[in-house]
Amino acid sequence: MIRLGKLTDYGVGLMTRLAGEGAPAQMTARDLSTAMGLSLPTVSKILKLLSKADLLVSQRGAAGGYSLARSPEEITLADMVGALEGPLALTECSSGGNCSCVLQLDCGLQDQWSGINRQIQATLEGVTLAQMAAAAAPQCK
Repeated sequence: MIRLGKLTDYGVGLMTRLAGEGAPAQMTARDLSTAMGLSLPTVSKILKLLSKADLLVSQRGAAGGYSLARSPEEITLADMVGALEGPLALTECSSGGNCSCVLQLDCGLQDQWSGINRQIQATLEGVTLAQMAAAAAPQCK
């Protein structure tokens, strides 16, 4: 099974919370921790990674907190996953780097894996934070 890590799951949730309709433009790590029911050290670690990837902007001081670096329509799921998981690569051969697989010369699957990798990347690039936030909003009837 291919599965994203918990930090990535939490990170997408935090980003969705920041992008949510009616969400404050800026939230502190403590506020996000409370809102999401996650420990403050975990939230702080995720926020630092997202900030380092230029997806969030942090403001220090009494009125400080975290806010989105770009509009939710400009941030993709691929951006968030890449910031928290690193470059997408289902196999070592599809990572684009030097493959040290002992089967590389006889395998012949590198092109197939790379194609699958590109399709998954394109799918993640096709989903925006705005779409994730809209789907997470409570549905009114």
